[in-house]
Amino acid sequence: MSFVDEEIVTRDSTKADAKGRLGEAAQLIREVVRFHPRLFLIAVLGAALFAVCTVASSIGLKWMIDRVILVRFESGKIDLGALVAGSVIVIGIGLLRALGVVIRRSFAGRTEWRTCETITEKVIDHIVGQPIKWHRQKMTGDIVARCGVDADASVAILAPLPFSTSVVVMMVVSASWMLYVDIPLGLLAVIVFPILLALNIGYQRRIDRFYNVAQKELGTLSEAVHESFDGVMVVKSFGAEVRETERLAKISLRLKDARISAIGVRSVFEAMLDVVPTLINILLIVLGAYRVKAGEMSVGDLSSFIYLFTLLIFPLRIIGYLFSEIPHSVAGWRRICEVLDEQILDDPNLKIHRASDGIAIEIRELCFSHQDGTQVLNDLSMKIESGKIVALVGATGSGKSTLLHLISGLIEPSSGSVAVQEGGVALVFQEAFLFAESLRYNITLDSDISTERVMKAITTAQCQDFVSDLEQGLETVMGERGVSLSGGQRQRVALARAIAHDRPVLLLDDTTSALDPKTESNVIGGLRGISTGHTLLIVASRPSTIALADEVLFMADGRIVDRGTHESLLKTSEHYRLLISAFEHDRKEL
Repeated sequence: MSFVDEEIVTRDSTKADAKGRLGEAAQLIREVVRFHPRLFLIAVLGAALFAVCTVASSIGLKWMIDRVILVRFESGKIDLGALVAGSVIVIGIGLLRALGVVIRRSFAGRTEWRTCETITEKVIDHIVGQPIKWHRQKMTGDIVARCGVDADASVAILAPLPFSTSVVVMMVVSASWMLYVDIPLGLLAVIVFPILLALNIGYQRRIDRFYNVAQKELGTLSEAVHESFDGVMVVKSFGAEVRETERLAKISLRLKDARISAIGVRSVFEAMLDVVPTLINILLIVLGAYRVKAGEMSVGDLSSFIYLFTLLIFPLRIIGYLFSEIPHSVAGWRRICEVLDEQILDDPNLKIHRASDGIAIEIRELCFSHQDGTQVLNDLSMKIESGKIVALVGATGSGKSTLLHLISGLIEPSSGSVAVQEGGVALVFQEAFLFAESLRYNITLDSDISTERVMKAITTAQCQDFVSDLEQGLETVMGERGVSLSGGQRQRVALARAIAHDRPVLLLDDTTSALDPKTESNVIGGLRGISTGHTLLIVASRPSTIALADEVLFMADGRIVDRGTHESLLKTSEHYRLLISAFEHDRKEL
């Protein structure tokens, strides 16, 4: 299909969808106004006051010309009473008009940003309410775009909307007044209203698709940039800066093309908004001069007429501005609704039961499969008593991390049940995530945990050696993702976080992999001495770590195939012995 054919098809489909888009725009206006209707109503009332005073100002001008200025030229005297009355009228109308502007602008701005704040909070609450499963299917950059640029775009229509409603009032009142003053001139002036309305509707039809593309590409660019900055170490280590820049440049180019196309259409539209009223204004002056000469109207009538029409040109442009913002706001609102319309999935945590007394973790016939049907866990059952340190051992891909995610309630099992000790679990990942906040915040997560408990957790996690070297101690800012700390230090801070929150069950997903054997032994010893009743389930691949456990669970093919002490499994299980041998061999090569 040629570009011309595509344009024809697009134009036809655009016309067919015009009513639907106008309905969508009306729906958007209804939705965003409902968030803060009182603020919006005050803005509309202020705009209406401005509109009425704008029309009334032409009456004041007529009064001054006919009863003061022309009288002065004709009689050589000033009618002091008419001058005072005219001055009061003009000044009074001007003050009321200014008050209307202040009210409209102040409350229109408050309406826009309060609404943006409300929409952003709704989107964030909805996103936060979704479980990990949902977040894993989304791009972080896209989520950020929905909360930011899309929320801003969806409320952009609120800025010109109150003034636009006043323009409707102004059009009705001014049209009535101009037709009252002089019917021929009034008809000529009123013609501009449907012409500009047609221009606006035509513009909205043409610009809509460009804004949709631009808003979509803006979200794509946000995703790509966020991903690129997150992976900056990978990009630099492989010398892929140029390729990554080219990837982002292609997305930016598509965004630029859509924006330039939109600007081109908008430029023609705004030029027409200038040309049409100006041409009609010239015709009004020429025709009005003949009407004055014929005695059909006074100089004051013509002056007030031209003055009023000139005043209307800018408000009529606001209508155009409103129409130009509609596609932008609709595109942003669509993307907002895509998030809000998604059903909040069930929280897997709600399906975790309370274990029996003396039991830390109890799992029955647990199964889990990925969305593509790949089975990870198959009919897994196990029970761990409270107060024990248990190592979970298995080959890569045997389902160890998945099992920990199920126990912690991050994901939902396909079938089976999970029960944990009252008080819940704390999961520490192998890749420790730290916020760009203080060390205290990273441990407490801004919860009410005393400094004494924080320091105890730091000691247990063997963090005291590097924490004591920090200039500001617990108030030291870690930098983005804890960049100022080594991998082992980040792991220990993450472990201190879990300890400080005092959950009875700790799940360590190979958390000590970045520690040397001595530090790891001290960490396990410290965890053992926390208090009676705390249970540790540790995914481990280091033989020295496994040997520190009270019991070992040997996992293969999504099941617990054997369990016992490290020494007993070495004697009774050939597969376990081969796996440990492979672990030791890998360590020696490292």
